[in-house]
Amino acid sequence: MTPLSRRALLGSTASLGILPGAAWAMAYARPVDLVIGHGPPVAPVRPVSEIYYGHRVTDPYRWMESMDAAWRRYVRAQGAYAAAILDRIPGRDALRRAIAARTGVLAALRGLQVAGELIFTELRPAGAEISKLYVRHRLDAPARLLIDPAWFAHGRAHQALDWWRVSPDGAHVVFGCSASGSEQSTLRVVAVASGKLLPIAIDRTTNAAPSWLPDGSGFFYNRLQDVPPQSLHYEEKSLCWLHRLGTDPALDRKMFGQGVQAGIAVRDIEFPFIVTAPDSKIAIAILAAGVRNELTLYVAPLADVLAGRPGWARICDAADAVTNVALTGDDIYLLTHKHAPRYRVVKVSAARPDFTDAVEVVPQSAVVIRNIVAARNGLYIQELAAGLGRIRHLALGGGLATIALPFAGAVAQLDADPRQDGAWVALEGWVRPLALYRLKADGAMALTDLAPQPPIDLSPYQAQERIALARDGTRVPVSVISRKALKHDGTAPLLLEAYGAYGITLDPVFLARWLPFLDQGGVFAVAHVRGGGELGEDWHKAGQKAEKFHSWQDAQDCALHLIDAFYTSHRRLAVMGGSAGGITVGRLMTERPALAAVIIDMVGVSNTVRSEFSPNGPPNIPEFGSVKTRQGFLDLYAMDAYQHVHEGVKYPSVLLTTGLHDPRVPPWEPAKMAARLQAATAARNPVLLRVQADAGHGIGATRAQQDDQTADIMAFILWRTGDPRFQPVLSGGERKALASP
Repeated sequence: MTPLSRRALLGSTASLGILPGAAWAMAYARPVDLVIGHGPPVAPVRPVSEIYYGHRVTDPYRWMESMDAAWRRYVRAQGAYAAAILDRIPGRDALRRAIAARTGVLAALRGLQVAGELIFTELRPAGAEISKLYVRHRLDAPARLLIDPAWFAHGRAHQALDWWRVSPDGAHVVFGCSASGSEQSTLRVVAVASGKLLPIAIDRTTNAAPSWLPDGSGFFYNRLQDVPPQSLHYEEKSLCWLHRLGTDPALDRKMFGQGVQAGIAVRDIEFPFIVTAPDSKIAIAILAAGVRNELTLYVAPLADVLAGRPGWARICDAADAVTNVALTGDDIYLLTHKHAPRYRVVKVSAARPDFTDAVEVVPQSAVVIRNIVAARNGLYIQELAAGLGRIRHLALGGGLATIALPFAGAVAQLDADPRQDGAWVALEGWVRPLALYRLKADGAMALTDLAPQPPIDLSPYQAQERIALARDGTRVPVSVISRKALKHDGTAPLLLEAYGAYGITLDPVFLARWLPFLDQGGVFAVAHVRGGGELGEDWHKAGQKAEKFHSWQDAQDCALHLIDAFYTSHRRLAVMGGSAGGITVGRLMTERPALAAVIIDMVGVSNTVRSEFSPNGPPNIPEFGSVKTRQGFLDLYAMDAYQHVHEGVKYPSVLLTTGLHDPRVPPWEPAKMAARLQAATAARNPVLLRVQADAGHGIGATRAQQDDQTADIMAFILWRTGDPRFQPVLSGGERKALASP
């Protein structure tokens, strides 16, 4: 993408009324040319002060939360300013071409489901921009295109495939697409044989999680309530519905949720679902409280559910710490961390479903159990051992065996059908492209061609696993990816990524986009900080709420470990976090601003004291807490990077990103953080807000959008860590505005 077309995404400077420096504060006066030397647009300061439990909190940019027309002019001006600077970096376009060359030859497999001999794959073909859905009638048959999200695009806004589910007989696929990365899905159904769409389109199905009836005659799905997407209640009080094929969606029945059945209390933030299995006559109702991993489960005969008299029997509640369920016949397998922080598997029956009657079938061990799936020949168990994936098989008779995997890496996907023996396994590594295998009943792994291998020479690269000691003595895993010829002399630019939330693991994933960074002499590292799930539930809880400080302090200590190991130096270090990882990198920076030369904050949570007052805020309360309690406020304030920005501090170079259709982290959070840093910093390091108009949180972004953003991040890091090949030629005024790295 050329610099001109990049700016076209934001609109012209004249049409936006961009004003440099202090002129911006003058009620958006007449437009002038954007000049780097004048500095970024300056946001009006309109302080709002509140008292929380005796603590005064002042917010200078609360007005941005309205995201009104004035805010939109401001944030687009910030985006245009960032684009103008990033476009000036020599070598940026060459990086973009190198990145596109890697991603362009990569066919990215995103998902697989089977129904009999039919094999369905979500694949972004080599050279394509978005993922599409294909079907094969056998493994050795050619693939046929079934769903292309571009069919539903209107104007310049692209569409993305959000989710999909195949009926047990393989006759239909229910799927959701959304525009511009908004994740606001519209549910549709396609007939597999003909490829024709059924006359059905149901909106507000962002979290649909559909589950087909065993006979394929209909499906359960979740639907949000009918309020505007900007409403604070948009993700509250959703309901589970039943749709029968061939009927008007207006006749769909409410099946589970708040106010639907007597005797079952459903909180506003709980998402209700019903799941079935093709070989079972029972249904399981699920309540998922926002981002909380622990589920509340009920069971009832499917016939009774369809007849409107389910008589749901409770299996477990959140206190039983069940995070996953696998159903086959009358057997219900539960994955739980109750009395087992590294997880164990228990089993109940439909006749005796209560968790207190559960029988342990896979005990806790030294590794972490991440997932379970049911096949006809038993249960397959996905595990994480020292950062690497592992699979075990629990036979119907109770024998437990470890599956020999073709190479050491991450289990990116494990899928099975309770009517078939064996499973499907996707494996990948930091420098190993994803490969899809058919796991046979005898434990043999057969490589398929469903994930074509790219023509990329990976022999120059390596991945290593290290351990960093945190300040309290805790051992924190760190992954380091580089060229084999890297010199350990402390001169390499190093990008350290950290996340640390929800118990999510940063598993090895093929770094095709970042190979050009390694080719420039860079190092890519991942700090597996507390708050994630790499070492089990205790690791998650150690970076949650009052313990959240461990996430950013672990990232700091991992950075110091890599500096001490002569991978890099403070002047050559960049730290990146995205989404909830914005808390980690934001507080790393505000607590220790001299640690790194560059901070990359991608669609990051920055203002946790205010986060719950956004549409996606209430579902996140189980992970971060609420200001409606004293302890919740204290925890949220401690992790609020925006509130910890102080005047006169020399902050590093910062690149923040946002998408104007982001449904997860509202764009006002990165915008407020950028404005606060720009106003407060005593350094002449750039603070840029990169804005994408046709994008959201990053989910559903096109290949070009991802390549373009990676090129900007990569070029920004190389510029601000002092690589002479990436230093812009600046005028006198521009040199005064921007310090040399």
